[in-house]
Amino acid sequence: MKGIVLDRSLPSKIEFREVEESPIQPNQVRVSIKAAALNHRDEWCRQGLYPNISDGIILGSDGAGVISALGSEVTQWKVGDEVIINPALFWGNDQRAQSKDFQIIGMPTHGTLANSILVSSDRIHPKPKHLNWEAAAALPLAGLTAFRALVYQGNVQKSDKVLITGFGGGVAQFAAQFAIHYGAEVYVSSSREQKIKKAIELGAKAGFNYKERNWTEEALSVCGGFDLIIDGAAGDGLNDLIKVSRPGGRIVIYGATMGNPGKLEARRIFWNQLKIIGSTMGSDEDFQAMLDFVNEKQVHPIIDQVFRFEEAEQAFDRMKAGSQMGKIVLVP
Repeated sequence: MKGIVLDRSLPSKIEFREVEESPIQPNQVRVSIKAAALNHRDEWCRQGLYPNISDGIILGSDGAGVISALGSEVTQWKVGDEVIINPALFWGNDQRAQSKDFQIIGMPTHGTLANSILVSSDRIHPKPKHLNWEAAAALPLAGLTAFRALVYQGNVQKSDKVLITGFGGGVAQFAAQFAIHYGAEVYVSSSREQKIKKAIELGAKAGFNYKERNWTEEALSVCGGFDLIIDGAAGDGLNDLIKVSRPGGRIVIYGATMGNPGKLEARRIFWNQLKIIGSTMGSDEDFQAMLDFVNEKQVHPIIDQVFRFEEAEQAFDRMKAGSQMGKIVLVP
């Protein structure tokens, strides 16, 4: 088979090349990939910024396809079934947090950016019928991360005023759509006006350009503050989020693309009874709940651009530039 492999000896750090196919194990299925999607972790692996990376591994955590082979112990699926892949491995039995053995498909195990992938049969779910291959492939990792942050950790309510920061990225677009479908009053932030416009088209009430010095004052004047904030950046901007939180509000952080904050305004946190909550991908229970919600509400992932596997370097460069609106998808 062929896959997009990490190889840090190359100028591009990745190459679409032949990889030896492993034999199928009794509890596994082989999925012929119809579409796969990028996440920031794929580009971080290419840059050498992700822990425990190894050359020779096929990247990619998101994928959808058709079952092409079954292990001898698999009885609940059949060849030809259309599926999406849950990329979370070894979450464990505690819904509150992942186990120490937790992994994500695509590093250190082979990922979805390939013609086919072997996965345990408990990692696959029926593809939502209302989604095409590209949209289905865009859903798993970002959709799961957004759903857990918003629903399990954030405990979103219809009465909530919700801010989704960094709208345009994969998790943020899902968090905004999910919150809108939950009936919350949704706002977004972004550094690009066209992304804010897109969010409003989807049903957000308004958006704020976080590059503007007075965006926090504007947000407070528009809505009076937020009950729930979903953020993937952290950094020094976390103090702005504390500033625009209502008393008793919740800030859920699922990433730190801007690094750690240089300082934290602790007095605002305790005086306003704020909750700052960490979140990451999610459990099998979260994944099933997310899928049920997507099917019930007929949620459609936003696709930025579709590339061929042979165009992997262009796709990764687009992810690195951060200019995408929605998910970057690759197809064989």
